[in-house]
Amino acid sequence: MSLVFESKIKVDKNNEWFIELTDTSDGRVEICKNMDEYKEKFEKLGEDYGGNVDEVKWSQDENVPPHYIDEIRQEMVKLQAEVEEKIGRPLIEEDK
Repeated sequence: MSLVFESKIKVDKNNEWFIELTDTSDGRVEICKNMDEYKEKFEKLGEDYGGNVDEVKWSQDENVPPHYIDEIRQEMVKLQAEVEEKIGRPLIEEDK
C-alpha cells in the first residue's frame, strides 16, 4: 500500500489562501497558512511513516484565484530545491 497525502489549496473568509493537508491513511488533517507551516506539518505527519510519502495529490477549490496558485507554485519550487540540497539528489527521478 502506498502512502498518499492530499494537499488542497483553499481560500478563507478573509480571502487568504491556505493548504489543507490530509493524511489519507488515517484521515488526519492539518491547516497550513504558509509554506513554512506546510513543510513543518508535512514532515510531522511523514515521521509516522519514516518520512516515506509515496505521492502528494494536489487540488484546489474553484474559488482560488490564479495568482495564489502561482505564488504557491513558486514557493514549492524553493521548498523542493531546499529538500533536494539537503538529501543530495533530485526528488523526482527522470526516466532515461
